[in-house]
Amino acid sequence: MIKNTLLILFIIPLFLTSCTDNQKEKNLVEREKQLLEKEKLFAQKESEYQALLKLRDSIFVKKDSAVINKMWPEEIAGSWNSKVICTESNCTDYVVGDQRTDTWEFDSDSTQMVAKIVNNNNLVRLYSGKFENNEIKLNFQTDPSADKKVEMNVILNDISDTKIRGTRTVTIDNNCMAKFSVELTRSSK
Repeated sequence: MIKNTLLILFIIPLFLTSCTDNQKEKNLVEREKQLLEKEKLFAQKESEYQALLKLRDSIFVKKDSAVINKMWPEEIAGSWNSKVICTESNCTDYVVGDQRTDTWEFDSDSTQMVAKIVNNNNLVRLYSGKFENNEIKLNFQTDPSADKKVEMNVILNDISDTKIRGTRTVTIDNNCMAKFSVELTRSSK
């Protein structure tokens, strides 16, 4: 009986150590699963991060190219003296033969190209502009809340180093139109 008791006392610690070994193994397996999950999440975040970097880089490339496209060519930028003559009109505001002389300044900032019409150092009008296919397109519209709805479109398609020519069309309240010839000569200032 003493032998049996000793044998039992010897076997019980073996069972207890084997139980703790199983528990440790289960804990290790669980920790490995958690690490794999964290690695998957990290890989997913890394992938998202790389995608965001590519998106940011593409935006900077587009922004840089947009800035380049928002500049007047050197041969157009700057001041020009204008001579604008009314060539046809069914509006009471404009008479055929009317002439106007102003200074046109082709300018740009990081967002847009503009043409400023200046008379006696006062800004008369600000056109938004585009330059494409060797043609200058300018547009002006009154505020929608204005009493008179006026839209002005200018197309300048005869461009040389010292002269630019084209036409301006003015529409008032969508019921009358006046057309003008536009001739710009490079300002000497």
